[in-house]
Amino acid sequence: AEPEALVAAVIDALAPPRLRGLRVLVTAGPTHEHLDPVRFLGNPSTGKAGVAIAAALQRAGAQVTLVHGPISVPIPSGVEGVPVVSARDMHAAVFAAFEAAPPDVAILTAAVSDFRPANVAPMKIKKGDASLTLDLVRNPDILADLGHARTGPRPLLIGFAAETGDPIAYARRKLLDKRCDLIVANDVTAPGAGFGTETNRVHLVTGDGVETLPLQLKTTIAERLVTWIADRLASGLTPSGPTRCASGDRPGAPA
Repeated sequence: AEPEALVAAVIDALAPPRLRGLRVLVTAGPTHEHLDPVRFLGNPSTGKAGVAIAAALQRAGAQVTLVHGPISVPIPSGVEGVPVVSARDMHAAVFAAFEAAPPDVAILTAAVSDFRPANVAPMKIKKGDASLTLDLVRNPDILADLGHARTGPRPLLIGFAAETGDPIAYARRKLLDKRCDLIVANDVTAPGAGFGTETNRVHLVTGDGVETLPLQLKTTIAERLVTWIADRLASGLTPSGPTRCASGDRPGAPA
């Protein structure tokens, strides 16, 4: 075995199995919305935070499915990876996993594109003298659709809010609008935080208040989220079995 695999095995053996038996769904990375076969709308997300969270959950004993866009970091050993490209791909994969084996916890860290081109050119768009105007349409909102799919306390739903400026006010609105249990909010313009960095500075926003964490490694933040989940479940929110949409349909499923 390679040294990295040996280290991972030792950590897995020593880590307390606080989430043993739980099914957890995680999303990570960017989505790409193609303009033509060679160009796309995207963002700088690398997937580091989501992958770190998936690894911490797996070490805590959870069965983890990671639905990820085009990320630049490897999938942790023991985590089931489901690769996707676009926001609609991710929406379909998340709800396929949700329906096949409803998770106890869902953590949506992915930086999903809010918009996509209304029309994708079948051939590469050639450079010309005239300017180019793009018509954009809204993508499905995966977090909101999951929140409104819940008919009970499952899955425990955690969303992320990557903002510029003060992220807390927006996170409070997002918490209510999308029926989440926790929003992890951060200012992507803050030094040492945001896309592609090894560190982040986040605010844990719940209905009970805000906990601000200092600048620290994303792996440390991942462990803090595992503790938050374990404490939340220990407080009385125990798995309640499969959660289905009241109508049996997937909300917001793209046509």
